[in-house]
Amino acid sequence: MAETSAAEEPLRIRDMNIDDFPEVFHIGEEVFTAEYSQSLYRTWDEYEITTLFNSDSELCLVAEVGDRICGFALGTTVKKHHSPWKYGYLVWLGVSRNIQKGRVGTSLFAEMKRRMKDQGVRMLLIDTSADNLPAIRFFEKHGFSDIQEHVYMSLNLTRKAKRKPGKKT
Repeated sequence: MAETSAAEEPLRIRDMNIDDFPEVFHIGEEVFTAEYSQSLYRTWDEYEITTLFNSDSELCLVAEVGDRICGFALGTTVKKHHSPWKYGYLVWLGVSRNIQKGRVGTSLFAEMKRRMKDQGVRMLLIDTSADNLPAIRFFEKHGFSDIQEHVYMSLNLTRKAKRKPGKKT
């Protein structure tokens, strides 16, 4: 029979509060690095937490083991004009790197899904990089399908445009 140690404390999912911001921010910094999203239209910064918390605090969750936050989920809902559907958007789901293979992400996702359903959401959306295979596998395991590829282009406005040879301006 296996012994349970103090390290195997229960996982608890709860509402995020303002005091959680620093720890959530640092987990996000650890997970959502520049390499993770070099040209993604949104990047991880302190405004991601505050903006979502101020608009949809009931969809801002943290996962705790003991008194330590080990993951978070930030979501929002969207009601489009002239549409009977309400959409849920899981904007960020972050879990400390040292425990990403555990139940934390699954538990956060399950609670987010439950809360969105309670709010009348009919379709839940996520996005991730096409090469983020662990995230794609995670979401497929939780019922997401219909992967759609989008072309994402960027234009660096700090570089001068190259002139074509032979043309005078």
